[in-house]
Amino acid sequence: MNIDYKNDIYFDSRLGEIYAKLDHGKFQEFTFENAAGKIRHQFIIRPVELENGLAGADLEACYDLITPYGYGGPMILDMLPGRKEELLAAFAEAFQNYCREHNIVSEFVRFHPIANNAADFSSIYDLELFNHTVGTNLSDYDDPVQEEFSRSARKQIRRCLRNGLTFSLEEYPDTLEDFAEVYYQTMDRNDAMEKYYFDSSYFAAFVETMPDAVLKCSVHYQGKTIAMGFYLRSQDLLHTHLSGTLSEYLYLSPAYLLRYGLVQWGKKQGYKLIHNGGGTSGKADDSLYVFKKRFGQNTEFDYYIGRKIWNEDLYRRLVELTGTAGTTFFPQYRC
Repeated sequence: MNIDYKNDIYFDSRLGEIYAKLDHGKFQEFTFENAAGKIRHQFIIRPVELENGLAGADLEACYDLITPYGYGGPMILDMLPGRKEELLAAFAEAFQNYCREHNIVSEFVRFHPIANNAADFSSIYDLELFNHTVGTNLSDYDDPVQEEFSRSARKQIRRCLRNGLTFSLEEYPDTLEDFAEVYYQTMDRNDAMEKYYFDSSYFAAFVETMPDAVLKCSVHYQGKTIAMGFYLRSQDLLHTHLSGTLSEYLYLSPAYLLRYGLVQWGKKQGYKLIHNGGGTSGKADDSLYVFKKRFGQNTEFDYYIGRKIWNEDLYRRLVELTGTAGTTFFPQYRC
């Protein structure tokens, strides 16, 4: 697959602005360019706060960085052959200076699995293979459902169709309020963490600021919408984002028809890949990963996270003040 990942939705500044509000920070873009090439880095800058305040600890205002929800990280946009190490070294020095100037302590990066930009920046960040994400390859198969879906998934889809379930897709939706109702019921049923309960302003922001990137998908049964998906799109890629099913219709397994319908539509529209994401952990038996793997038997990607301490002295001071030296969470002072 030849995918234009540099223009993927997760590198769209509009998405960064939406997630900056959720993380109580400010979206920023740092662009570095020299004779060897060009690198773009997008992130959210968040203030570091202590219970008793920074002033009480005799500290100036300080900050840390995090990737907007999903995937991202620095990206090489242009590079002359044979000058990669030179470009990366110069970028690292320039970004180190930027962090010093802005009193930035540390950075947590969720690298983009499809762009594989983690490999380019392994000399700068401490990398960890967190898990594998699943894709449905639309470009290399005439029939992606037959080639990528598991036998059990195809069986469930045939059952959905026999039972009279239908699928519809809406581009440029006017609202996501109907989706939110279905989604919240799903979160309640699964006892989801509070951070997954996106409020109405979150859904409205997508419709208002980036409607071209939004797909709203629905499964219907006997005149009622029983399952919905909220997906994101860019030039070559479709990303499954959020979905939900009404509890009383779980027995019909409409989630399978959501996936089937998206594949049919995406293939017809010329998309090359549906990225389904991964599980909540790196375990091979992670239930969410196992479910997603039913729709991508042959396609998956390595998902790396990256850590970087840009100010060692200040990082140690914050860890001491918060008493978090024993935790594996990063950054420790936010544990």
